[in-house]
Amino acid sequence: MARWLIKSEPGDYSYADLERDGGTCWDGIKNAAALIHLRKVKAGDELFVYHTGKERQVVGVARATSAAYPDPKQDDERWAVVDIEPVERIASPVTLAAIKEDAAFADFDLVRISRLSVMPVPAKLWKRILRMGA
Repeated sequence: MARWLIKSEPGDYSYADLERDGGTCWDGIKNAAALIHLRKVKAGDELFVYHTGKERQVVGVARATSAAYPDPKQDDERWAVVDIEPVERIASPVTLAAIKEDAAFADFDLVRISRLSVMPVPAKLWKRILRMGA
Protein backbone atom coordinates (compact mmCIF):
# COMPACT_ATOMS: atom_id res chain seq x y z
CA MET A 1 0.00 0.00 0.00
CA ALA A 2 1.28 3.42 -0.94
CA ARG A 3 0.54 6.72 0.79
CA TRP A 4 -0.12 10.06 -0.85
CA LEU A 5 -0.95 13.68 -0.12
CA ILE A 6 -3.64 15.37 -2.21
CA LYS A 7 -4.44 19.06 -2.08
CA SER A 8 -7.73 20.89 -2.29
CA GLU A 9 -8.85 24.47 -1.85
CA PRO A 10 -11.37 24.03 1.01
CA GLY A 11 -13.75 26.53 -0.61
CA ASP A 12 -13.92 24.25 -3.65
CA TYR A 13 -14.05 20.86 -1.90
CA SER A 14 -13.11 20.35 1.75
CA TYR A 15 -12.59 17.32 3.94
CA ALA A 16 -15.96 18.13 5.51
CA ASP A 17 -17.49 17.85 2.03
CA LEU A 18 -15.84 14.45 1.59
CA GLU A 19 -17.23 13.31 4.95
CA ARG A 20 -20.70 14.59 4.03
CA ASP A 21 -20.63 12.89 0.61
CA GLY A 22 -19.09 9.65 1.88
CA GLY A 23 -16.76 9.63 -1.12
CA THR A 24 -15.99 11.41 -4.35
CA CYS A 25 -14.22 11.20 -7.66
CA TRP A 26 -10.98 13.18 -7.16
CA ASP A 27 -10.50 15.10 -10.38
CA GLY A 28 -9.19 18.38 -11.73
CA ILE A 29 -5.49 17.45 -11.66
CA LYS A 30 -3.78 18.96 -14.71
CA ASN A 31 -0.13 19.32 -13.63
CA ALA A 32 2.00 16.72 -15.44
CA ALA A 33 4.04 15.75 -12.36
CA ALA A 34 0.92 15.46 -10.19
CA LEU A 35 -0.75 13.31 -12.86
CA ILE A 36 2.24 10.96 -12.88
CA HIS A 37 1.72 10.45 -9.15
CA LEU A 38 -2.08 10.21 -9.41
CA ARG A 39 -1.84 7.47 -12.05
CA LYS A 40 0.11 5.35 -9.52
CA VAL A 41 -2.70 5.41 -6.92
CA LYS A 42 -4.27 1.99 -6.30
CA ALA A 43 -7.40 0.95 -4.42
CA GLY A 44 -6.61 0.77 -0.72
CA ASP A 45 -3.89 3.41 -0.79
CA GLU A 46 -4.13 6.02 1.95
CA LEU A 47 -4.16 9.74 1.28
CA PHE A 48 -3.68 12.80 3.41
CA VAL A 49 -6.13 15.54 2.46
CA TYR A 50 -4.38 18.90 2.60
CA HIS A 51 -6.28 22.18 2.53
CA THR A 52 -4.53 24.86 0.50
CA GLY A 53 -5.15 28.61 0.47
CA LYS A 54 -5.31 30.33 3.83
CA GLU A 55 -5.40 27.06 5.80
CA ARG A 56 -2.30 25.24 4.48
CA GLN A 57 -2.68 22.14 6.65
CA VAL A 58 -3.21 18.40 6.62
CA VAL A 59 -6.78 17.95 7.84
CA GLY A 60 -7.78 14.33 7.23
CA VAL A 61 -7.05 10.85 6.00
CA ALA A 62 -8.84 9.33 3.01
CA ARG A 63 -8.61 5.99 1.21
CA ALA A 64 -8.59 5.32 -2.51
CA THR A 65 -11.53 3.10 -3.43
CA SER A 66 -10.35 2.66 -7.01
CA ALA A 67 -7.15 2.72 -8.95
CA ALA A 68 -6.60 5.80 -11.07
CA TYR A 69 -8.53 5.77 -14.32
CA PRO A 70 -9.12 8.15 -17.26
CA ASP A 71 -11.30 11.14 -16.38
CA PRO A 72 -14.71 10.35 -17.90
CA LYS A 73 -15.47 14.08 -18.21
CA GLN A 74 -12.50 14.70 -20.49
CA ASP A 75 -11.89 13.79 -24.12
CA ASP A 76 -8.17 13.55 -23.41
CA GLU A 77 -7.00 10.29 -21.85
CA ARG A 78 -4.02 12.05 -20.26
CA TRP A 79 -6.29 13.33 -17.46
CA ALA A 80 -6.80 10.88 -14.63
CA VAL A 81 -9.07 10.63 -11.59
CA VAL A 82 -9.37 8.36 -8.57
CA ASP A 83 -12.31 7.57 -6.28
CA ILE A 84 -11.74 8.24 -2.58
CA GLU A 85 -13.59 7.96 0.72
CA PRO A 86 -13.00 9.60 4.10
CA VAL A 87 -11.26 7.60 6.84
CA GLU A 88 -10.76 10.04 9.70
CA ARG A 89 -10.24 13.69 10.46
CA ILE A 90 -6.85 14.67 11.92
CA ALA A 91 -7.47 15.64 15.56
CA SER A 92 -5.13 18.65 15.38
CA PRO A 93 -4.55 19.68 11.75
CA VAL A 94 -0.85 19.73 10.87
CA THR A 95 0.13 23.05 9.38
CA LEU A 96 2.63 23.63 6.61
CA ALA A 97 4.52 25.88 9.03
CA ALA A 98 4.91 23.00 11.52
CA ILE A 99 6.05 20.67 8.75
CA LYS A 100 8.61 23.22 7.50
CA GLU A 101 9.97 23.67 11.04
CA ASP A 102 10.77 19.95 11.30
CA ALA A 103 14.08 19.04 9.65
CA ALA A 104 12.78 15.52 8.91
CA PHE A 105 10.63 17.06 6.16
CA ALA A 106 13.44 18.98 4.39
CA ASP A 107 13.27 16.73 1.29
CA PHE A 108 9.49 16.23 1.34
CA ASP A 109 7.77 17.42 -1.87
CA LEU A 110 5.29 19.49 0.14
CA VAL A 111 8.21 21.63 1.29
CA ARG A 112 10.29 21.51 -1.89
CA ILE A 113 7.61 21.73 -4.62
CA SER A 114 4.85 23.82 -3.09
CA ARG A 115 2.55 23.83 -6.15
CA LEU A 116 2.45 20.03 -6.59
CA SER A 117 -1.11 18.85 -5.88
CA VAL A 118 -0.50 15.07 -5.61
CA MET A 119 2.65 13.63 -4.07
CA PRO A 120 3.89 10.44 -2.43
CA VAL A 121 4.38 10.41 1.33
CA PRO A 122 7.17 8.14 2.61
CA ALA A 123 6.07 5.81 5.43
CA LYS A 124 8.35 7.52 7.97
CA LEU A 125 6.85 10.95 7.20
CA TRP A 126 3.30 9.55 7.15
CA LYS A 127 3.75 8.28 10.70
CA ARG A 128 5.35 11.54 11.78
CA ILE A 129 2.43 13.63 10.45
CA LEU A 130 -0.05 11.33 12.22
CA ARG A 131 1.86 11.78 15.50
CA MET A 132 1.98 15.55 15.01
CA GLY A 133 -1.80 15.61 14.48
CA ALA A 134 -2.72 13.36 17.39
